[in-house]
Amino acid sequence: MASIPERQTSSAAGWSRRIGAFSLVLLLTVIAAYRLGLVETPPFLWVLALVALLAALALLLAGLGLSRVWSFGDRGGRDLSIGALLALLVLAPYGVAVYWATIYPPLRDISTDLDDPPVLDTSDRTADMNELSLPTPGEQSLQADAYPLVSGRSYNLPFETVVDAVETVLDRRDWQLTAPYPDINGQSEATINALAKGFVLGLPADVAIRVTDDGEQVIVDMRSASRYGRYDLGDNAARITDFLGELDQEVAGQVGAAPAE
Repeated sequence: MASIPERQTSSAAGWSRRIGAFSLVLLLTVIAAYRLGLVETPPFLWVLALVALLAALALLLAGLGLSRVWSFGDRGGRDLSIGALLALLVLAPYGVAVYWATIYPPLRDISTDLDDPPVLDTSDRTADMNELSLPTPGEQSLQADAYPLVSGRSYNLPFETVVDAVETVLDRRDWQLTAPYPDINGQSEATINALAKGFVLGLPADVAIRVTDDGEQVIVDMRSASRYGRYDLGDNAARITDFLGELDQEVAGQVGAAPAE
């Protein structure tokens, strides 16, 4: 009487489940730690890259396990299913980021004044951060095409009134001022610098808001530059348009005046 060989358990399927679960736990842990300020940005980015590699490995092992189950009848269908599901769950945000990278221009420094951007505070910047420079003609063209709403504001109001409105809007936001509010007595220009956090992961960006009285109108320009990352995925432009839109509402609420431009 012929004996029936005992079904083996696919080790690839088991490892897929373990590595997939570990990558998900690691992703949630590092994001929480970064949000709480327990992890610096460079190590955080390295861990994100490691998480992506682990999730990809779990997905690969799930594929190997599936081939064993299909070809040789090995056990492990449940393990490989869980491993593949966890890996896809972890890789989903990376896929969204890749998609955003295809629809947003490759920019990381956005300003309402491309010829003379507001000066950013560089006192606490380090060598591993993105280099600050004036936008090239190509970058200016990309920004103008992609973000037509990123434009400065002009108000027919006293200089002090506009500065007060800017400070009021800033106080509502969880941004860290890199220096106290400037003394505007006798001044016709003031620049306020702050450190903002990204909308999704909370990656830092330097922000400068410049208020200038040119004798006829008070002009507000704004600049936002990501400290890390090759692309900002639209984060800086969204920050500027959101802030200046709220500034319009604040000015209108205070004195009933809309921006001239």
